[in-house]
This record gives sequence, structure tokens and C-alpha cells, in this order.
Amino acid sequence: MRKCLTYVLCLSVVTLSYSEVQATKNDSYFVIPEGLKIGVGTSSYQVEGGWNASDKGENVWDRLVHSKPWMILDETDGDLAADSYNKYKEDVHWVKRMKFDHYRISLSWARILPTGLSNSVSREGLRYYHNLIDELLANNIEPLVTIYHWDHPQVLEDMGGWTNHMMVKFYLEYANVVFREFGDKVKVFTTLNELQLFCLSGYGIGEIAPGKPLNITGAYLCGHNALKAHAEAYHLYNREYRSKQNGRVGIVSHCASYLPKTPNDTLAAEIAFEFSCGWISHPIYIGDYPKLMKDKVAQFSKDAGFTESQLPVFSPAEIARIKGTSDYFGMNHYTSFLVEQVPDSESNLLLRDSGIKQSYDPSWEITGMDWLNIVPHGFGYMLRKIKAKYNNPPVYVTENGSADNQIMDDHQRIKYHFLYLRELLSAVYRDNCNVQKYTAWSLVDCFEWSTGYAAGFGLLALNMSSPARERIPKLSASWFETVMGTRKLQPPFNSTLQK
Repeated sequence: MRKCLTYVLCLSVVTLSYSEVQATKNDSYFVIPEGLKIGVGTSSYQVEGGWNASDKGENVWDRLVHSKPWMILDETDGDLAADSYNKYKEDVHWVKRMKFDHYRISLSWARILPTGLSNSVSREGLRYYHNLIDELLANNIEPLVTIYHWDHPQVLEDMGGWTNHMMVKFYLEYANVVFREFGDKVKVFTTLNELQLFCLSGYGIGEIAPGKPLNITGAYLCGHNALKAHAEAYHLYNREYRSKQNGRVGIVSHCASYLPKTPNDTLAAEIAFEFSCGWISHPIYIGDYPKLMKDKVAQFSKDAGFTESQLPVFSPAEIARIKGTSDYFGMNHYTSFLVEQVPDSESNLLLRDSGIKQSYDPSWEITGMDWLNIVPHGFGYMLRKIKAKYNNPPVYVTENGSADNQIMDDHQRIKYHFLYLRELLSAVYRDNCNVQKYTAWSLVDCFEWSTGYAAGFGLLALNMSSPARERIPKLSASWFETVMGTRKLQPPFNSTLQK
């Protein structure tokens, strides 16, 4: 993680260049169309706190931060977090004050089913989420509900978690409780958030909960079971709830942009895409894992001495069962990478199988996370790619944001959202991309997994030294309030022209 060395340096990297500001004056794509809804998001473990409130069960993050605190950069935890368990009304107040259309939340599996199983449903857990959802609806804010955002009950992990095929059944029972309880009020459900990341980092590398370094075999097995769990939940909703509740169900994929390091090396970019975003999207929109991915994993497995591919195989019935199971394309996007084909790449565990190495353009502006560069044209590239590859599905951008180092005058975050939203509006108006929702990440500075609180994505800062966890609006909160109040994209505040 990099920090600005001086105030002058900080100022120089957060202001728009002269040409960028001039471009905004001629841009006709500033009005937010009626069909595009703008919101903000959080997730349960990252903001709720109340880790042992009432009868909530222990989840995999509770176990990790308590037993291995050194795995978190600043050795913090989510025991209290933003205390949204008690301060949810204040959170809703801020969402309303900034005039957002929707608030994306997630549910804690262990808060609703303390034992992980559906024979023991927590009335207190359900009441908390009913109260939160009711508060949103009373303030004319649409709730977007993610059923699973990385925090399943530890008791299920003790049985193998997502590497156990029984997790499909356990998840389906949990999803059934969620649909039954909240489907009359909630019209957009996400089954799973970014299975690429929780499988790769949780069961492959082992750097996030449950912290199991099972190599690529564990990551692929996790993804295989998670895709089947998603599909079964989708079919359950179709069978039991859609006619009565008339909602939408989808999955969220992590879709960074991979741009060729060497001009016209489109194959490198395509391979990187298929091993990341396509890992989820291809089975749902086209059927089965991408051929590029299957072929390369099979070859790597053979070269490594395995008797069969480490990527599990779907049966024809499973391929048919998974295909078509999404009412929208859920997409989390933060940044872009340059990619090139390098045999035996060691850039990361997943890309090792692909033979792809990723890097950064040194001209890209860095943020509070050393992996997160500001590359707005990469966002537009990804929106157009999804349109072309998957027949222009309805796209919900469920996370997009920039990190800071607890900077209140967060000009860089404003610049980031301005440039990325400008790309989105261009994709909508000029390229006819079917983008229907955009979600800024995040409402408050969250517990950012293995990074802890060392860098924040929030429009609101938290007073971390106070048990009251007071919310303190950053400059970006005012900017979004202006944008949402006018329904028009506004140039960043106090932009300094650099000629």
C-alpha cells in the first residue's frame, strides 16, 4: 500500500488534468437516464459488527480473525466494524441524504441460521434484516440483497465448506429461508458475490477466510460447487417464488479488465478474461466452462503429472441446469491490468494455469490500494465486451470504487467516480450497453478483509477510536449528493487545471 509523501504530491495526483477538464465541457453524456439507478453498497461482515449478538453463530471470518489475527494487515477484526447492527437507521439516513436509488446489503448466513442448517432459524436474525429492509423501503430506497458475501457458518466449514458437494444442499436450504422471508419486499437478489475471489483466495491461496491453502485444486472445486449452488437457488426461485414475488435473481462476477500489453495481442486478453470473469459467466450465459480454460487447465495438469484435469467436469445435465440462470449480469469492477502470454507464469495462482502474466502501465494513477489503478477506459472496455459476448444482458454494476488512506478531502475518489461514471454513460448512450444499475463501493469505511482498516473505500469515514463509530462524511459524499440531486454527472469539486 502506497501513501502520498507530501501534500503537494497528493494534490498533484488527485486533480484532473487540463485536457480532462476541457473534455468534460464538451461531453453530452452527463444526464443520468431514467432507466439507470445509482446506489451504494456494503456487506454483512464488513459493517455489521454484533458478531456474537443474540444467538448468531460463528462464521468463518469470526474464526479467522480470532484465531489468526496476524493474517489481517492491521490485526483488526469485524467484531464491532461499523456497528451497523445497531446503527442501521443512521446508515439508511445517509443513503437517503445522498439521494441514492438503492442500497446493496448482504445477509449473514450465521445470523439467520446459527447452526448453518435450516432446522434452526434465528428470529432475532430475521428481525434485524426485516427492520433494515423496512427502513429502506420507508425511505423509498430499493434494497439489493446479496444472500452470500463470503461469510458462511464455521460449522459448515468444519465439514469442508465449499469443497464439500453437500454445500450445494446447505446453501439451497438457506436461500429458501431468505426467499420465503424477504421476497415479498426484496425484488433483486444476488446468490453469491465473486466466487472467483472467495474460491481462489479462500481455498486456493488461503489468504482470506477460511484460510485454506489448497492450491488451484481447492479453488476449482469451490467454484464448481458454488456454481451448482447458484443454479439450484435460481431454479428454486423460479419454481416456488417468482410467480408470487416477481423478483430478479442473479450472481455477481469479479470482472477486472485485461488489456493487451502488446498491441493487438487479443488472445492474451481473451485468455485472461476467460480465466476470471468468464469462469462464472460462460457456464451461465453460454454453457460449461470456457473452452480456452478447459484446454489450458487440462494441458497444465498433464504437464504437472496429474492423470486428469484439475478443473472438475460438469455433466451434460449440469451444464443445462446452470445455463440461463441469471436475470441480470452482476459485475464488480475496480481496475484494469496489462496482460501478456508467458509460459509458466507465476503472477498468481489462477493465471498460472492460463500462461498469462499481468502488470500495470506505469502511467496509470495509483490509489490507496497498490493493486487499484485508475483506468476508466478499462471499465468502458469491459461493459462493451459483456454486451458483445453475452448478447447485451441487463448489467448491474454491483461494486465500483476507490481506496484512500482515511483522507477526508478525497478528491481522488471523486475523480475516480466521475471518470468511471462518464465511461458508463458513454457506454449507455453511445454504445447502447444495457446498464441498469451502478453501485458505488462503499457507504462507510469497511473492514476490507485481509487489509483490515488500513485503507478505506467509504464515502463516510468512521471514528475508529470511538465505540460509537460515528460516521463522518467525506467530500465525496457531498459530490454524490450533488450528482444525485441533479441527476447529472458533475465535474469534480475544486478541480485544479494543469496545463
